[in-house]
Amino acid sequence: MNAAIEAVGLTKSFGEKRALDAVNLSVEEGSIFGFLGPNGAGKTTMLRLLSGLARPTSGSLLVLGHAMDSADNAVRARVGFLPDVPAFYNWMTAGETMRLAGRLHGMNGRQLNDRVDLLLDMAGLGQVGTHVGEYSRGMRQRLGVAQALINAPQLLLLDEPTGALDPIGRKDVLELIASLRGRTTVFFSTHILGDAERICDSVAILDRGQVVAQAPIEEMKERYSKQKIVVEVTHGADILAAAISHCGWAIAVTHRAHDVLEVAVSDLGAAQHAIPAMISRQGTGLARLEVKEMDLEEVFVQLVGGGRT
Repeated sequence: MNAAIEAVGLTKSFGEKRALDAVNLSVEEGSIFGFLGPNGAGKTTMLRLLSGLARPTSGSLLVLGHAMDSADNAVRARVGFLPDVPAFYNWMTAGETMRLAGRLHGMNGRQLNDRVDLLLDMAGLGQVGTHVGEYSRGMRQRLGVAQALINAPQLLLLDEPTGALDPIGRKDVLELIASLRGRTTVFFSTHILGDAERICDSVAILDRGQVVAQAPIEEMKERYSKQKIVVEVTHGADILAAAISHCGWAIAVTHRAHDVLEVAVSDLGAAQHAIPAMISRQGTGLARLEVKEMDLEEVFVQLVGGGRT
């Protein structure tokens, strides 16, 4: 497939600080792509470059086949953008807000009305007649996504679209984004790993301005994850944890609950053989021994060394 976004050596500096440092990135057309990273990693800077609101210091950036540092309005009109906190005129209704956005794109008449009706229905706001000032945060985010789609963009850019939402608002916005798969390329930044794991086809992980990994989600977990064993004993978890930590196959031992340990291992077979024997020698009862795979959040922490604010 063709790439909707292609960045090579993309760098953006502010004085001596590099917000983005030689970023290489490729995003397939029609995919939902998650751009992950802790706060301050450079995600918003990347979105500003993609939308044409800023220019790179060096490197190349192609969006829909065009260089963004020299793109004209015809190219920018094919891109929709939603900032992390969308701003609206609170005295307008959703329909009035959408029609204003459409007219700014040169739309009018029946074409505009049909587009507004379609998008508000898609966003679950078609029957809402109250002013935007009375909307919940989730409703405002859904309206923001709809507004960013008014010009039928080929690329939709979303900056932390679920960052401050409650679980219901997050679910609504994620379902709206997922419904765009195959019709519009969606590039969204987030530090909420569960959101990306739920709807993204591929992700990239950004740390201190550098992309440390990029792959389809399942490949990412397979490539970077280690297997782990959950061990629950009747008593003596601290003593068992100390013993396991001295084994060569133990990567990390975490005390999850009173008598529950989580052990990341490099050799699953050796661990499965050794742990029950250690428990037996200790005279402790084994309540549970379960093998699990690391999820995307654990891969993220492994790659960036823990989130930073």
